[in-house]
Amino acid sequence: MAEPVADASQLRWSDLSQGLREALKNKLAGLWGAPADEDVFDALAIDKQQALLLIESRLRQKGLWQFVKKVTNLYGEEGVGIEFAPMAELEPTLARRKDFTRRLARHRDTTGGFYEKGRSEAALHFLYVDQTPPKWYVHFDLYSPVHSPRSAFKHFRHEYVRKIRPNWRVIQERLMEKAAPHE
Repeated sequence: MAEPVADASQLRWSDLSQGLREALKNKLAGLWGAPADEDVFDALAIDKQQALLLIESRLRQKGLWQFVKKVTNLYGEEGVGIEFAPMAELEPTLARRKDFTRRLARHRDTTGGFYEKGRSEAALHFLYVDQTPPKWYVHFDLYSPVHSPRSAFKHFRHEYVRKIRPNWRVIQERLMEKAAPHE
């Protein structure tokens, strides 16, 4: 698998491992009008490529990537995440899992959400809006508001007071430094 690296350069679809190309198959085609997964990936800016690789890798580790039906947007600067069309099983799956919580996960402009538990930094945050079709987002929060009072304070200070949104380099660094205890 092509791993994200801090000194990343533009990747090509052909640079990706067969397994990663298979994982992304039919999830990118149509994004921004590009006809095929390969065309979309090759046209992505480095930050979006790296964000996609980080999200895919983390969701795969959590056994959740298969619930992403179609990626509909990507961001890697001023936050690291994707907007996506989900499989119907995603919400009930997250609701049953002990490593995710609904606590503090909803925003004012969303229907609901889920936070990854067990990580003080680079925690997954799912948000969704009930509509037809449903609209889901997943991004990394630099600090988790549900892990501990200390990380909640850091989250509030960075995200709400300072309006800081981490880029893919920061998230990648935190993922490498701080693996969750159970992983």
